[in-house]
Amino acid sequence: MLEEGIRTGGERESELFELPAERPVVWKGWGGCLNEAGIACLDTLPEQTRREILDELFLPERMGLCFCRLPIGANDYALSWYSYDETPEDYALAAFSVEHDRQYVLRFAREALARNPAIEFFASPWSPPSWMKEPPRYNGGSIRPEERVFAAYADYLVAYLRAYAREGVPVSILTPQNEFASDNNYPTCVWTGETMRHFIADHLGPALEQSGLSTQLYLGTINGTGTLGGFGTRYNEYTQAVLDDPEALRYVRGVAYQWEGRNALRQSVESYPELDYIQSENECGDGSNSWEYAGYVFELMRGYVTGGVSAYVYWNLILPRGGVSTWGWKQNSMLTTEAGRVRKEYEYALFRQASYARRGARVLRLGGHMSGNAFAFENADGTRVLLVQNPFSYEKRIRAWGVGCSLAPHSLSALLIG
Repeated sequence: MLEEGIRTGGERESELFELPAERPVVWKGWGGCLNEAGIACLDTLPEQTRREILDELFLPERMGLCFCRLPIGANDYALSWYSYDETPEDYALAAFSVEHDRQYVLRFAREALARNPAIEFFASPWSPPSWMKEPPRYNGGSIRPEERVFAAYADYLVAYLRAYAREGVPVSILTPQNEFASDNNYPTCVWTGETMRHFIADHLGPALEQSGLSTQLYLGTINGTGTLGGFGTRYNEYTQAVLDDPEALRYVRGVAYQWEGRNALRQSVESYPELDYIQSENECGDGSNSWEYAGYVFELMRGYVTGGVSAYVYWNLILPRGGVSTWGWKQNSMLTTEAGRVRKEYEYALFRQASYARRGARVLRLGGHMSGNAFAFENADGTRVLLVQNPFSYEKRIRAWGVGCSLAPHSLSALLIG
């Protein structure tokens, strides 16, 4: 109990206002990763419920996720390890096939496209085929530093893009490795900035250019902190290490950041404002789907959006309650299932609010004392979307573009103005 006469703050209305943009950003959209575990979870539901969930996620008039991620081969929410060519030393890729994906990932992508044919996909490998790595296994390790391996892996990624295009699932953006800095028990592969620079400049960039495909190459996905005892941002180790080479830079159209890679976003935007930037994976929590973590995700979203990205991508859209992966991880998801029933979690509600900002919106720059807890967009129709958090234990009054409202204590809100 506060003593009488002690103020609790928040009595006055806080004004939010638009500032001139530092760098114009047009919003590509919100999205999620179409993991095997997600479509497998959907398959356990009654057909009517399953359709309703897919409608809610992808129909443009609903949440309308429109910038979605595809795994190239197995990731940590695949049902098992696989690649598209596990035949050792198959440099000609004679055994290459995406047949495995027809059961899960391709089907998930087609379900999304059936509801919104304008969905844009970007794709990332978690690991090359095991025979291309040292040691030859899917978890951890690194790519073999041999020119014939680099050439074969570039051809492998181009073969994937062509195969998916033939399946009616065109991929608009390719990132050559998920989380360069991850060495874990699930599919991973560690790259140095120098190795990635060489791979892009001398192999993947030329192979993609010669393919005739319209797929753009983005550097990423970059995660982690620095290697010098945990210090650093990965900016100089990965981003600048690649982009400082003109031969690599000429192939790169953007950079994808996730997890602690966000610490390098500001340096990247300032140094290479001509490139596009995307947030490629929402941080995943521990499977408890708590309200506190939803507040943290809001802060992540705000940091990335105000930091200059043009898209924000959730990780697991739907999982069984607890979110346990094939490799034993427990992670959050927008939706959870238990005994055939679906629960909409707090992070679902947050994304449902954020989805009022549509593809093509202009990202706004805000000023005012509450701008550190807000971010905003202007849609093509002139509607402004304000996402705002009240982190305090008291009610908070705000005003933006002539409209005032009161925010409940410890709340996340979306305001549509205009």
